[in-house]
Amino acid sequence: MVNRMYRIGIVGASSLIGKELSDELGESLLAASDFVLLDDEDVAGQVTTAGDEPTFIQRIEASSFDKMDFVFFAGGAEVTKKHWQQARRAGASIIDLTYALEQEKDVLVRAPWVVEALATKTVAGGPEPDLKTPAVVAAHPVAVMLALTIAKLQAKLPLASVAATVMEPASEHGRAAMDELHQQTVNLLSFQSLPREQYDAQVSFNLLPALGEAAKVNLAATEQRIRDQYDGLSGGLLPPLALQIVQAPAFHGYVMSVLVELVQPATASRVEEALVGEHVDVVSEESEPPSNLSAAGQEDIMVRVTKDASGGEQGRRFWLWLAADNLKLAALNAIACASELRRLRPLGKVQ
Repeated sequence: MVNRMYRIGIVGASSLIGKELSDELGESLLAASDFVLLDDEDVAGQVTTAGDEPTFIQRIEASSFDKMDFVFFAGGAEVTKKHWQQARRAGASIIDLTYALEQEKDVLVRAPWVVEALATKTVAGGPEPDLKTPAVVAAHPVAVMLALTIAKLQAKLPLASVAATVMEPASEHGRAAMDELHQQTVNLLSFQSLPREQYDAQVSFNLLPALGEAAKVNLAATEQRIRDQYDGLSGGLLPPLALQIVQAPAFHGYVMSVLVELVQPATASRVEEALVGEHVDVVSEESEPPSNLSAAGQEDIMVRVTKDASGGEQGRRFWLWLAADNLKLAALNAIACASELRRLRPLGKVQ
């Protein structure tokens, strides 16, 4: 029987990412831990699962973080800001999936997969986390997707430029955004007025580079976050990123079109060979292209390579079509961040 080495809290356990995180933790190296699910009072008492065991969601209280080794914040940013210092004072290692702590002193944005991909050059992303770090922020899924694939390419085929157009799914902004997209679709088909509280715009059957002024979903803030995190994770080793975010009428999963320009000409097969490796699934042009549907439930980032039409067999410009399960990727990256910190906790508080 495996000893339960750690006590782990998930704050915001009822959220979309909170549920995904709980499922993934149950399949990870931390699966033998004791899990405590925490959330606001209105969902406290709901029965769910953590790991392989049934449990219930508890209300967040002052004593909730006692004897915690790790605390994942996966609910709203306001909840993270309200409670993270309590978790810190209790001695827990904190992993923030809400981005609420990005501007806090000494808090690091982490993506361990990107660090591994850049290891042939140097260690990226600033100093390694340690137990004196107040918290780590798990990097945005798009920042991970872009930095990881570009790092793999750069290691074998130096790049001159990178430009990406990212299709934003509703699930990235929680259940309320998904519900509004669903209700807009239903209302459009029945010729009724549209709810606009989350987007302040019609997103159903539509593609938008910007939303209404009263929208709760902030595409500009998301775009800036991805730019900043890409730059931070790259450690100056990757080319600058030209980026545009587009709100897509999709419930789940990221897809993006990325144009890369190489320093020297190469074939599409060489680009594919450079991308092959851990965490990336290269899909040939003979197969069905990656999509948000085919990526659902997949752990890897799916990539298809297409040579730009200009030039002969070899060229410098290539299109990458990427797809990934946004919630699963965020959860896996958060667990990888915890594993970094775990190596520095030789023994948990719970035996």
